[in-house]
Amino acid sequence: MYKSFYSLASTPFSKNIISSDAFYSTDHQGALSALQYLQKSKGIGLLIGDPGVGKTFSLRSFKESLNPSLYHVVYFPLSTGGVMDFYRGLAYGLGEEPKFRKVDLFRQIQQGIERMALERKITPVFILNEMHMAKDAFLQDVALLFNFQMDSTNPFILVLSGLPHLKTRLQLNHHRPLSQRIIMKYEIQALSREEVTPYINHHMKLAGAKMPIFTESAIEAIALRSQGWPRAINTLAVNSLLFGSQLKKEQIDDEVVRLAVEDSGMT
Repeated sequence: MYKSFYSLASTPFSKNIISSDAFYSTDHQGALSALQYLQKSKGIGLLIGDPGVGKTFSLRSFKESLNPSLYHVVYFPLSTGGVMDFYRGLAYGLGEEPKFRKVDLFRQIQQGIERMALERKITPVFILNEMHMAKDAFLQDVALLFNFQMDSTNPFILVLSGLPHLKTRLQLNHHRPLSQRIIMKYEIQALSREEVTPYINHHMKLAGAKMPIFTESAIEAIALRSQGWPRAINTLAVNSLLFGSQLKKEQIDDEVVRLAVEDSGMT
């Protein structure tokens, strides 16, 4: 309904936005630069950030930047199953029929990685999301699973991603073998206040807005309530557009945002 009222060609603030249309905030660019460093160096990297800050989008942007003839990406969010499901998922991702025993799965995954890297000249890229949910034993397994030729070579790229306390957990003594092998660590931060205005304007322009729809006071209110988290900005902006169209407001002001805040439960 609000699309026709505000003469928009498409839905703004969509989570399905393609990487080339992204708003390149300072931290989004920093995350991509860190991931590109990992791409060149190979090995293990860590990408962390609070919920809604844009970790998954940064990972998707990185994935889409990789040449599929040179890189084979296996994405696995830890919330989708148990530990054995994870190992089987890695084996499937490498084109293998998973073995039944854990020890056989380990060997199968390592051999699959080496065959892909050495024989096919394709670098396997493993993106493991929501790793803050991993149990200690699982994190210790990861250190063993991705250890090749007595840690003398890295025929893979492994990105561990999760909430900030994952970094704290990895600093504990029993995770030192894994932590010491992480060559890239990056924590994504929220948008700065100065970035919220161009972020909102960027997404509205992508949607086909011909004139400013959010007033400066509205953007100030969104920035304050969202604290710069992109997901929260998106939610408040879309809800504001809905309320604005219902109230026949040609421009979204701070009063409309206040209604959107109350409706979103961000008071």
